[in-house]
Amino acid sequence: MVLNNIEQLLEKYENGETTLQEEHQLRAYFSQDHIAPHLEVYKPLFAYFNASKKETFTKDIPLKTKKSIPYSWLAVAAVIALMLGFYLNSNKNITTTENDLGTIQDPQLAYEEVVRSLELISKSFNKGASTVGYLKSYNKGVATVGYIDQLEQSSNIIFNNTK
Repeated sequence: MVLNNIEQLLEKYENGETTLQEEHQLRAYFSQDHIAPHLEVYKPLFAYFNASKKETFTKDIPLKTKKSIPYSWLAVAAVIALMLGFYLNSNKNITTTENDLGTIQDPQLAYEEVVRSLELISKSFNKGASTVGYLKSYNKGVATVGYIDQLEQSSNIIFNNTK
């Protein structure tokens, strides 16, 4: 009778439907020396619960926090540095004339500057285009893989016909 009651309590325990009193009965049963052989697998579980009740935390918990560096002064210094930089930069721009857009009045000199700029762009473009040259060999490799696929299809046709 007691064994049936314990089995019913275990079923309720596994479903999460036991009360605290029923769990206390299970702990008391599994703390005994004589347990039914088919219920031996539950003994370590309930032995752990009994052992964990005896554990205590003995370390001290520090309640004071460490003093932190006041970062507000760092933020103020950063704002002052930025404002000083903007002020000095704006003073430098005031000294130049407003109509000076960097235009060149001499047509021959302007032509030479454009040619120099286009040569620089051309050199950079050619350098970039030369690094992409390996794509031709990649395309050859892809074509070779296509031939292997055709060979595989033909071998499948041969082996399917021989069956």
